[in-house]
Amino acid sequence: MSLQTRVVAAAESVLARQKYVAPVDVCVGIGWLHSRNVDQWRQGRTRTLEELLPVDPARLAEVIEYLQAWAAGQGLTGREAPYVAATRDRRPLRFTGDGGPEAEAAWRTHWVAPGLTAAQQERITKKQSAPDLVVIQPAKEFTCAECHQPGGDLLIMEDNRPLCLTCADMDHLMFLPAGDAALTRRAKKASTLSAVVVRWNKSRKRHERQGLLVEEQALEQAEQECLADADLRLRRRERDAVRREHQDVEFTARFAAEIARLYPGCPAPRAEEIATHAGLRGSGRVGRSAAGRNLDSGAVTLAVIASIRHLDTDYDALLMSGVARPDARERIRPLIDAVLATWSS
Repeated sequence: MSLQTRVVAAAESVLARQKYVAPVDVCVGIGWLHSRNVDQWRQGRTRTLEELLPVDPARLAEVIEYLQAWAAGQGLTGREAPYVAATRDRRPLRFTGDGGPEAEAAWRTHWVAPGLTAAQQERITKKQSAPDLVVIQPAKEFTCAECHQPGGDLLIMEDNRPLCLTCADMDHLMFLPAGDAALTRRAKKASTLSAVVVRWNKSRKRHERQGLLVEEQALEQAEQECLADADLRLRRRERDAVRREHQDVEFTARFAAEIARLYPGCPAPRAEEIATHAGLRGSGRVGRSAAGRNLDSGAVTLAVIASIRHLDTDYDALLMSGVARPDARERIRPLIDAVLATWSS
């Protein structure tokens, strides 16, 4: 599969999921970056993103070129986002080592789907301009790079060095465990300084959120607010649960009907199975994306292709045998195209 084809496929998938596409998303989608590499860069632990990419600058320039051409063809709007590090100094992040202002601007550009409101576009930009500070629960003991003392249960990385919270001027914050969304949201809003606490999961090979560090007065204020309207929120949750159950049944039926419209040759039981699988609440699948909820034809097709990939080809067996994901997808593409052609007639 050509690089251009891979870039376009990754961009289409990302756009269907989040309504905008950035070059970093595409590099993750084509397998050149892992999310943990992006986290490492966002936390200011590498000088540039380019250092973490396994290709030379010329190939990266091709990715930008293909993405820009595709975005222009789709009528997307380019919007620069001020990427800053999730560090106390909020320093600007660099993408390239030797690239000039034009190259850096191209990497910062988010290609936004038509129809988004100004507020929605602003939220997209804010994700990059105000990232959460990240504090880590270390898996083993560490020594603070500043005071040279044992660091305790939490650390924050600064210039790729571990600092204890005392040296980071964050030891006055209180730990709020994850689990209560309302309490977490209110405490974070009320706290002048806050940080997300994460811990490395060896089996999943990723950092997972454990809770939040907030100021004590912010936590007390949030607790009082939650106590004051606990009954109201309980009744609201009960009403929402009933409404969501009804909506999910209705949505699955509409999703299956759209599959039948786009692919009339798809057996009805299979269409229902695809719709149920794609729209499962909490799954993160395409049916739960904004495009999926709007029954976008591209999102519906992605759900159909995913079903064919796993049920009608040996894709999973190829992955288990060690075949790289892009190569495995290339091998099974003719079979997927054949099934889609049959179902389309």
